[in-house]
Formats: sequence, structure tokens, C-alpha cells
Amino acid sequence: MSGAAAGGEGRSGDSSAGRWASWKLLALGLLSASSVLAAAPAAQAMSREEKRRLGNQVVEMFDHAYSNYMEHAYPADELMPLTCRGRVRGQEPSRGDVDDALGKFSLTLIDTLDTLVVLNKTKEFEDAVKKVIKDVNLDNDIVVSVFETNIRVLGGLLGGHSVAIMLKEKGEDMQWYSGELLHMAKQLGYKLLPAFNTTSGLPYPRVNLKFGVRSPEARTGTETDTCTACAGTLILEFAALSRFTGASIFEEYARKALDFLWEKRQRSSNLVGVTINIHTGDWVRKDSGVGAGIDSYYEYLLKAYVLLGDDSFLERFNTHYDAIMRYISQPPLLLDVHIHKPMLNARTWMDSLLAFFPGLQVLKGDIRPAIETHEMLYQVIKKHNFLPEAFTTDFRVHWAQHPLRPEFAESTYFLYKATGDPYYLEVGKTLIENLNKYARVPCGFAAMKDVRTGSHEDRMDSFFLAEMFKYLYLLFADKEELSFDIEDYIFTTEAHLLPLWLSTTNQTAPRKNITTEYTELDDSNFDWTCPNTQILFPNDPMYAQSIREPLKNVVDKSCPRGVSRVDDSLGSGPKPPLRARDFMASNPEHLEILKKMGVSLIHLKDGRVQLVQHAIQAASSLDAEDGLRFMQEMIELSSQQQKEQQLPPRAVQIVSHPFFGRVVLTAGPAQFGTDLSKHQSGTRGFVAVSKPYNGCSEITNPEALKEKIALMQRGQCMFAEKARNIQKAGAIGGIVIDDNEGSSSDTAPLFQMAGDGKNTDDITIPMLFLFNKEGNIILDAIQEYEAVEVLLSDKAKDRDLEMESMDQKSSDNDSHNQRSEEISTDLNLVNQDPEGERGLNSPAESNDKSVSATNEDSCIPRLQEISSSSQESESDNHPEEQSNIESNSNPSTNWDNKGQSMESILADWNEDIEAFEMMERDEL
Repeated sequence: MSGAAAGGEGRSGDSSAGRWASWKLLALGLLSASSVLAAAPAAQAMSREEKRRLGNQVVEMFDHAYSNYMEHAYPADELMPLTCRGRVRGQEPSRGDVDDALGKFSLTLIDTLDTLVVLNKTKEFEDAVKKVIKDVNLDNDIVVSVFETNIRVLGGLLGGHSVAIMLKEKGEDMQWYSGELLHMAKQLGYKLLPAFNTTSGLPYPRVNLKFGVRSPEARTGTETDTCTACAGTLILEFAALSRFTGASIFEEYARKALDFLWEKRQRSSNLVGVTINIHTGDWVRKDSGVGAGIDSYYEYLLKAYVLLGDDSFLERFNTHYDAIMRYISQPPLLLDVHIHKPMLNARTWMDSLLAFFPGLQVLKGDIRPAIETHEMLYQVIKKHNFLPEAFTTDFRVHWAQHPLRPEFAESTYFLYKATGDPYYLEVGKTLIENLNKYARVPCGFAAMKDVRTGSHEDRMDSFFLAEMFKYLYLLFADKEELSFDIEDYIFTTEAHLLPLWLSTTNQTAPRKNITTEYTELDDSNFDWTCPNTQILFPNDPMYAQSIREPLKNVVDKSCPRGVSRVDDSLGSGPKPPLRARDFMASNPEHLEILKKMGVSLIHLKDGRVQLVQHAIQAASSLDAEDGLRFMQEMIELSSQQQKEQQLPPRAVQIVSHPFFGRVVLTAGPAQFGTDLSKHQSGTRGFVAVSKPYNGCSEITNPEALKEKIALMQRGQCMFAEKARNIQKAGAIGGIVIDDNEGSSSDTAPLFQMAGDGKNTDDITIPMLFLFNKEGNIILDAIQEYEAVEVLLSDKAKDRDLEMESMDQKSSDNDSHNQRSEEISTDLNLVNQDPEGERGLNSPAESNDKSVSATNEDSCIPRLQEISSSSQESESDNHPEEQSNIESNSNPSTNWDNKGQSMESILADWNEDIEAFEMMERDEL
């Protein structure tokens, strides 16, 4: 069926008009901002000129990213913005499961199609569609993620088809289009169907585009587990494909997967776990939250109701939402819990993917907690410039990377649509400024490897163009600036546009509602299904501000607290359990609570406090359960604080022409010399290679090193000896470059240079360590540009915009050649978060939990597990150079272990698995 025919059939008949119109309210923004803005003070509103300026700036940023992809990467799947080339699977070192999104099908171009139309780039859209039709091959012998291929490629083709038929109906553009994108989408849909060949109906996580699953040629089909979101984020794309084409099989398969997940929910808590066995339906990961691994499952239940009109999806969503707000929501925090013990937190940190949830709450109509969580996330962003991949409940960095995720921008857009509060325009402005200031590079926008240092990663994911620019542009665009009515469409999780008229097109046969068969639903869950602005905002333009105000300083507080789950209005209700982060050994009330939980406190001679739990000594089984959770939290705090004893990474920033601070390299610190964290300006100077290169004897070229930063090779003597030699020669700093060919911070833990066992107070210059790959970037720059200036600091500083501007003005007549020169250096970076950022030390496996603490009166005690010990490890190649964290940093580390996809990240969160295994063994 052609796209035009599908569109005409979908919109025929008056009977659907009322239902379609009512769903429009729920689908995209729900709420008209006009009634809220009417009473708002004029001084608070952003001027139309400023909004238009920011909208134009978003378009310029998109052009910078898109044009660089087309120039340097197409037809590759993604752009590598630091090296200005395309990422082709098999030609670059494997990043592990994260590469399963790449299928040699020009991923970024397909993912960007409908963004071009939203940004009024109709001609570019037409050219892009022709390229996709002409060049893209979907029959490659390659194993891809079913989840990623569905949301990015199938969703991208369907979104492109949706806007193509819309433009064709207008009679001006795309008149030649005959449903080619829909034909490709159907072809891809059939290639994904073999993944559903399981008894449960849950799909395998991967499929071979050419050979399917389980055949010898497929190289896949042996997996047993998948994440809940991976199996539960199919219904929008598959149902749309069925409605567009009339082939019902796609919608049926996606519905079956959702039905199975619903049946397998934990019945007492109504929560689902993170990972499930696709054959047996057993939960493999039994923690539950709204972030990674589950997030879009909840999103698609609500949006499936919006798009398809099936009440069972809304009933399921509301049932889950009630459980989320009962157990996971601790405003403004959203903390994972155990599905069988939902009052026990499963971890003390949050991941960045939960930033979508305030936007989903807007669709639900529950605005207050949406404002609270969004404000908390914004405070974290203001502290770190970007939202770290994970951060703790006291807002410290847990995982430091940021791959330019769009979820926070998505929630910002929805909150602005719901409230009309110009505050959210200012939030969007901050996002734009930070992207340009910290992520923009000559060939696009580079992901952040470490938000603390500002170092970059050679990565620009397709979702950056598919989602980020779409939401930011819509945030600032007035309705008349769009070429079509955006509220006629619903966003998929990848922000692709599906028309709401699909709700009445090619409907599947009526189905028995299995939801109410197993659940007694609370009618109060449905109070906010289709909210009204007058109810949500009773003519009070200060409503959102009044909710945000108490959270303004939440990130900066030394002892942040989540709001108690017990409603304040209950007054005399039971008190919430004591949390490890709140415990003070000098508080008599806390000691009494410990006693009830079966936890003993022992004061040691060295001033520390030892905690030991005996479950049989608890006052009740519930108290013993609280004690178990308390000890698990203490163990995790202990592990976190042991990690913090390590020095954080440092930054080497190339500030001279033509880099101007846009290239930032992650560097390992030294346990001696100048502490860069205490010197805000850092150490800036030109670099020079020492002679001898190993720096292990008296420097023979002191005139070349004087007042410069010396480059040395690792090996043959202690790091401190190298530092003393170059300091004597007059150097103002030193960089030691690893001599292990190919070593990189991508594949090895952060390296920390230890002293020589002697007093190192005589070393007064800063010393940093670069792995071989990063060090060669500086050496190559020296060969090409001779004079190379760098900045050694604790984190990247603002780019030298003034010098950059002067340089650009001086070369207006040769801008194209300068551009080529700026990107010619081989910046061969494929950065990932160092393994050292992810792992927590395993707790001692014992039925009697035992933890030690110091700083009794501090808000968060310094903790130390009695059974743990710190050992210094030596490199096999350099036994004389010791580092406290160097173990397992062999440069030959398998690339396949890095760059993990979301599914692999979930499987490898070792600290959670260990905690839950212990919890299972101690089941009461």
C-alpha cells in the first residue's frame, strides 16, 4: 500500500475525529501554554526575537553536525568527530555491544530524516530520502541489536515516510514519492521477525539481517537474556508498520511480547525487573527503576494507548505508575528497588536515562513530581555542564561520560509545553550554550568522555541528530514557524514522528483484555489521564516556580535528603527506615534503630566504628530486612569512598592553533608534584621533547625545555626521577607518554603515577601521564605545527575564543584550506569510560555483614570494609614503576570488552549483582 493511500484511508470517516482529537491532547504536550502565560509578569517572558535567535542557533548547530556527517562520514553509520571520518563496523576497533546499533545502513542519515522536516529543511529532506532509497542496503550479513534497529532504523524510515506523505499531500514537495521508505521499512520488519522465534514471544536481543537467528551463518541466537526495554519497546514502530501496510503480523508480535512482560511482573509490587530470560520468563536482574533497561517499556505502554486507543495499555501503565510512585519515587530522586522487596533501595546512584521520566509524567498529567525531578537534574547539569551517565544520591559523579543524550532536553520541551513557564526556555538556552562551549569540535559535536575534565570521545551518536536538535528547535519555535502541526503526531522513544490517524487505520481484530483479569485497579490511577490546564494550573503562573524553589540548592547541600515516602500528613504514621547515608554513630536514636535491626556497633581502638549484623537478633523479620538493606547500603558507600581515595583524572588541553582548546586528552595524575586541583588556572606552556627521551638521566637539551612542558617516554626509571631531571633543566611541567604501542585510556583503567617511596616534596612541577594513543596526538601535532601549546589542569577550560576568532579573521580568504588543516591531525580517539570508573570492590561474602566507619559525627561516614585491603600492583613491563590502580591496565586489553551497549552495561553492573546475590542468600 502506498503512503498516500494509507494516509487517505486513515483519515476518512467522521467517527474517528472525536477520539483522534482527544488523543491529540495527550500525545504531544497535552496543554496549551496560553492560559498560563496570560497572567505571567512580562519581565519573566523571553522575547520573540530572543526565541527566534535561539531557534536559528539550533538550526546552525544542526547544520554543523549534519553537514560534517555527510561530508566526512556518509555512507558510514556514524561520524567520528575528532578524527573527521566515518565509523564503519569492522574497520574500527570493536566497542563491544554498543556497535550492535551499526548495521552498515547509513544509520545517522535514516535517523535524521524527519528532523530535517521539523527544521524546515525540505530540500535537504528530499535529497536525503533519495540517497536512502538509492544507497541503503538492508540485506547485510551483520548482527545488529533488535532494539536499536527498531527504534532508530525502522522508526527512522517510518518517521520519514510519515512526513513524506504529509509533504506530498500539501502538493508542493515530494510529488515523486511513492512509498519507497515504507517499502524499505516493511523489508526491515520482516528481517527482524526471526528474532521473535521463542516460546515466550520475547525477541532475541540480536538478529542477523541476512541470516536471521540460530542458523550457523547467523552468528547469533544463543542468547538467553534480554532487557525489559529491549523487548517492550517495539509496539509503536511495529503497530505503525502494520497500520501503514495492512500486514498485521508486526503488531501481533509486538503485542505478544508486551503481554508476556505484563504477565511476568512481580504481582505484589507490580514492578518489573531489568533483565529477563527470554525462554523461561524468569527475572535475571531483579532490580527495578525507571532508567536504563526499563525506561522505554513504561513510555511505550502509555504511548501505545495514545496511538492505538487500546485501554489495556493505559491500565497497565497506570498500574505500573502507581508502583513507581509508591516505591521508586523519593522526590526529587528516582531510586532503583528490588522487585520482591520494593521498600529496599537496590543502589545509591541514578543513571542519566531516567531524565526522560519527567516528560512522561507530563503526558501522564502528574506535573508536580515532573517539575521536582527535572529541577534536580538541572542542578546536576549546572554543576557538571552535562548530565553524567550516572551520579550518586548526593550528586557526585558515578560514571563520568556523557554521550550527548537528549532525554533531558525532551523533558524540558514537554514541561514548557505543559506549563508555558519561560524558565524552561532559559534551561534550553543553557543546553545550547554548553553544547557549543564544551562539545563542539571542527567536525561536529563530540561526546564527553569525562564531564569532570571536559575530555572528549570520538563519537557522535545518531540519536544526537534524531532527538536533541528536534526537541531544542521545537522548544523555541512558535507554531507558525513550523511547516506542519506537530500535535498531529506522537514521538517515539527516538523522537520519530508517527501520525495519530493511524489509530483508526487497519486495526487488528478486537482482543480480550487480559489486564483487568489479573489486577484490581484503583480508580484513582485514572484521575489524570487527560488533564486540563485549568485543573493543573488554577490561574497561577508561579505554580512551577513554587515547586522548584526548595530544590534550587539541593545539589550543593552537604547532606541532601530525599523526601520521605511517608506522607507528612499522616503525622503519626510509621517512620521510614534509617538510610546508611543518614547514619551518625553519635546519634542515640540511630543506635536504637540499629539495635532493633540486629546491627551491633563496636568502637575500635583506632577510632573507627565496626558494624556487624546478626539477623536473628533483630526485633522482627521486617526489622531484619531493614537491617540487611542498611548493611548493603553501607557496603556500597564503603566501596564508593574507597574509589574516591584515588585521585581523579586530569586534562591535557591543546590550546594553540588550530586546536584552540577543542582537543582535550584524559591524563593520569601523579601522587607528587603540583596538585592541579588546587591551581584553578593550571599550567600552560609549549611542549618540547626531552633528551634523553626517557628522562632518566641528566637532560642534555635544557635550553629546549626551559619554561616549557617536557615530554618523556615511560620506562627505565621511576616517575619521580624523571620529574626531578626535567625540573632541574627548567621545565615547568612534564608529560610521561606510555611506551606500550597502542595503549589508550579507552581500553585501560586510569593510571596514577606513584612516587619512589622517598620524600617527593622537592618536586614542585605538575606531572601527568598519557597513554600511547593520546600521547601520539601531541607528538603528531608537533611534527605538523612545530609550536604546540598545552594546558595541564584538573579539567578542561573554556576554549580560547578570542584567539580563535582572530585566527579565523586572518584567514577569511583561505577558509577552506584552514578547515582542512584543522582536521588533518590524526586524532585517533575512540574514548570510553575507564573501567576503573565502573567497578566497586566486592563485599565480603558472609552471613554476618561487617562494615567499619570513621568520622562518627560526619553526615556520610568514611567507611572501610574490614575484609578489604589495598594493594599496590606493578606493571609487567615496568616492575620498578608502581601505581595503586595500575593493575589490569595491560594495553592489549580486548577492545570487545569496551564501549558496552545498554544491555551489556546492565549485565556488567557487578556491584548490583553482588548485592542481590547476597540478598538472595540471606532471604528471610
